[in-house]
Amino acid sequence: MRSIPSAEILLSTLSIQEARDSSTVENIVTTQDEVYRSAEDDTEQATPAAKEVHRYVRALKQGFALIEQNGFLRISDIMAIHETLCRTNTGFRKLPGIVLRNSVTQEVVYEPPQDPREIERLMDNFLEWFNATQQWGIDPLVQMAVLHYQFESIHPFYDGNGRTGRILNLLHLIRNELLSVPVLYLSRAIVRNKADYYRHLQGVREEAGWEPWILYMLQAVESTARQTLTTVNAITELMHQTKHRIRNEHPRVYSQELLANLFRHPYTKIEHIMRDCSVSRPTAMKYLSTLESMGILRKEKVGRINYYVHEQLLRILL
Repeated sequence: MRSIPSAEILLSTLSIQEARDSSTVENIVTTQDEVYRSAEDDTEQATPAAKEVHRYVRALKQGFALIEQNGFLRISDIMAIHETLCRTNTGFRKLPGIVLRNSVTQEVVYEPPQDPREIERLMDNFLEWFNATQQWGIDPLVQMAVLHYQFESIHPFYDGNGRTGRILNLLHLIRNELLSVPVLYLSRAIVRNKADYYRHLQGVREEAGWEPWILYMLQAVESTARQTLTTVNAITELMHQTKHRIRNEHPRVYSQELLANLFRHPYTKIEHIMRDCSVSRPTAMKYLSTLESMGILRKEKVGRINYYVHEQLLRILL
């Protein structure tokens, strides 16, 4: 049986997909190329939207580490995740006046709690249920749907509630051992059915429409779980093929570190190879030239930077 890629490889590629789709829900739109070219650098080469996506990835990894370490979340943890995501430490809302409007008509569709003490009380209740064990007799997936509605309706922050809430969805699934790594493309299902997402949320608020909302979320989990599994299997197969091809054709070039680099960075470059493989610049250039001659990578110059694109991996991710 072929082993699946490491958690670090999956986090470096698939979490970016989730981050990009979750950001798209909030109209923060960027391209695959922009995101993967700037991955891990966050320099002036990154567009503002790409930087937002990378902050989402860092916030997701931060939450994952907290759940792995403690097995639960605290209020301070949620605030830390939000601070990483939005680059602000304002904490929960303290000033009244926040309302949710129809994006087209600007009509007020929902007014979340305004009193800071009420927001704190409701968030304490949210965490009580988030951290509850299965002894409550509620299926974790149903619990996730209810918790997501609860968090979005409390709307505890001035900004970034949707993205923070979608991070908490994945952390809840990890805490309940339904995921081992936070790489479910749940936000992609929401992007494709954005109108239904908001309609069902509003349906709970106005008509106590719990069943349509829960079914919507369960269907989103099912469809994205199938898609994610297909993607992971395809990455596993491509890793296996690439590993054996490099080992057979260029055994002096092959290393586990090089293989991991190729699958962590769909857009790799000399500096990544030097760092990950602990080799000199000339050696890194030799590795990349060899992989380019094999057709595994394609050289692409953007500005003054030479990127080496792993096109087969990108096709899987797309």
